[in-house]
Amino acid sequence: MTNLWTSSLVAKAARKWSAPMSNNRCFRFVPLLLSGATAAALLATPLEAQRRERGFTELFDGKTLVGWHVSGMTGHGSGGRWVVENGAITGSQDRPGNGGIVVTDRKFRDFEVALEMNNDYGPDSGLFLRSTEKGQAYQAMVDYHNDGNLMGVYGEGIGGFISRNFVLLETPDKIRSSNESSYPLPFKPEEWTKHWKHGQWNELRARIVGNPPRIQTWINATQIMDWTDKEKRAVLGEEGGIALQVHGGGDFTQQFVRYRKVRVREIKP
Repeated sequence: MTNLWTSSLVAKAARKWSAPMSNNRCFRFVPLLLSGATAAALLATPLEAQRRERGFTELFDGKTLVGWHVSGMTGHGSGGRWVVENGAITGSQDRPGNGGIVVTDRKFRDFEVALEMNNDYGPDSGLFLRSTEKGQAYQAMVDYHNDGNLMGVYGEGIGGFISRNFVLLETPDKIRSSNESSYPLPFKPEEWTKHWKHGQWNELRARIVGNPPRIQTWINATQIMDWTDKEKRAVLGEEGGIALQVHGGGDFTQQFVRYRKVRVREIKP
């Protein structure tokens, strides 16, 4: 059954598109009766449509950490605190200085991962690609703090290399450009707040293909990075987990990282 809201929209459209003809006859838009399923499809958000179209699979059910586990094998501590709060994977240090990662049970080779992030400004986090249990991985950076970066590439436990084209400043609404990448910043630093909304849910996306891999990243649909490694990393296999990090050190027991709508699309050769 068509709901009242949909019927109202159709009626308004009919009135809007009614137009007099030169022969004094009136051409009128004829409203179509939409089934509930059809109406829902037409009213779906572009993001939801893209997700279905591109074949993404949800990695997080919004309620539990089923399909994920905490690793205490990293150099950042015994794991930290990972819970589900308000429909988001929420991480923090459980005691000062103690962090770690939460990682998928499944392993992936070539893939694109997307999620929404709404972290406090301060904790150092990361989106790990092809991660080991020790947290060795290609990291799409989520260093959301002063002198940090979002969606640059860092070699976590595999060489410490870095590729980033901007640096966050004292407050999250300001950045400066950086020459630590051959991929240029796609907008002017003063335009940052057009692309990023602090305190709101923003989409982060990363794609990794091949070995040595090519890694591409996006912030809210704007491509931020395109980087290719020059060598295979001995400690990494052809596949690995997808992980989220709370960095060790300092005291971040009262500041939190938050991720939701975590999804993946495997890329076949």
